[in-house]
Amino acid sequence: MARSAIEWTESTWNPVTGCTKISSGCRNCYAERMSKRLKAMGHPNYANGFKLTMHEHVLEMPLRWKRPQVIFVNSMSDLFHEEVTLEFITKVFSVMAEASHHRFQVLTKRSRRLRELASELPWPSNVWMGVSVESDEYAYRIDCLKQTDALIKFVSFEPLLGPICNLDLEGIDWVIVGGESGPKARPMDPAWAREIRDHCLAANVPFFFKQWGGANKKRSGRLLDGKTWDQMPQSACLL
Repeated sequence: MARSAIEWTESTWNPVTGCTKISSGCRNCYAERMSKRLKAMGHPNYANGFKLTMHEHVLEMPLRWKRPQVIFVNSMSDLFHEEVTLEFITKVFSVMAEASHHRFQVLTKRSRRLRELASELPWPSNVWMGVSVESDEYAYRIDCLKQTDALIKFVSFEPLLGPICNLDLEGIDWVIVGGESGPKARPMDPAWAREIRDHCLAANVPFFFKQWGGANKKRSGRLLDGKTWDQMPQSACLL
């Protein structure tokens, strides 16, 4: 387990590390930068750097964490990457089901594979399933998410790189918005974030504004129109 600085979670669990880039939001991937750093530091789970690697020895870790918490699954990878076997994905879901005292947040850009495998996976109520959408070009990922049986479905518009047109939040339980941070960060137009927030308010969907981003995200802050938006799905109150 790693305590996380990500504003919308508490801890991270990485049974898979490494990935490959598939869309514009991947260009400045923080996980790739961090993987290279961890490899240089000699961390055994990152001996392969950013090459996709499944870690059987990490699978049962959440079962040993007694305090209930919100856990981001595979912050350093994508569970639905084409190189992650269905057998391994099923094992991850089985552990999440057994560790019912936690809430697990799974986030993918590979929504088509998620849709293809959804009927073959158990969907325990403590698993929140999400997709990343960085621009309108990838809004189809939301429709794929809606075709799963996840009890909590969420969308992360991060890094938000363009406006989202005709956003339909029916069946969506939570929305996150954030600008890109780190070296070579691309700017987020405030109008893009406000439009999504206003859609959430109209649809009564919890809205979480993570950050403006930029080279110094702490300096840019998290206020949107003078307010901190930290709304969460209703099931988060069960913790």
